[in-house]
Amino acid sequence: MNRKRILPPTYLFVAIVAMVALHFFMPVMKVVAFPWGLLGAIPLAIGIAVNIIASNTFDKAGTTVKPFEESTALITDGVFRISRHPMYLGFVLLLLGLALMLGSLTPFAVPAVFAVLMELVFIRTEERMLEATFGARWLDYKKQVRRWV
Repeated sequence: MNRKRILPPTYLFVAIVAMVALHFFMPVMKVVAFPWGLLGAIPLAIGIAVNIIASNTFDKAGTTVKPFEESTALITDGVFRISRHPMYLGFVLLLLGLALMLGSLTPFAVPAVFAVLMELVFIRTEERMLEATFGARWLDYKKQVRRWV
C-alpha cells in the first residue's frame, strides 16, 4: 500500500498558522518592537529567494525536489555549496523573519521545532538515500558542506 506522505510545504503552512495563532492568542511578551520587527522582512525574503534558487537548480538538473523520491543528480553548486539542504534552511529563515515581524516571544519557538521536525522526518532519510545512490561522491560532498549552514 502506497501511503501519501505529508510534504515539507504543508509543514511550513502549519508552522506559519501556528506562529500567527501563538502571536495573537499566547503572545507572552513583546520582544521586538515596531519598527524593528520590519527587519524580519530580510530573512523572510532571503528564505524565499533560497527556496526559489534551490528549486530552479533541481529543475535544471532534472532531478526531483520531493523527499523520499530517488534523486537522479547530486547537486553541489550554487546554494548547495552553502548548505546540503538549502530548501529547509530557506523555510527556517522565512519562519524566523515572520517571528521577527510578529514581534512576540512565542512564535520564536516554532522555527526551532520546525527545524527539528525537518531533521527527524526528512533530512536523515534523504541523506541515507543520497549516500546509497551516490556513494563516495555524496560522502565527499558531505565532508565539505554542512547540513544546515
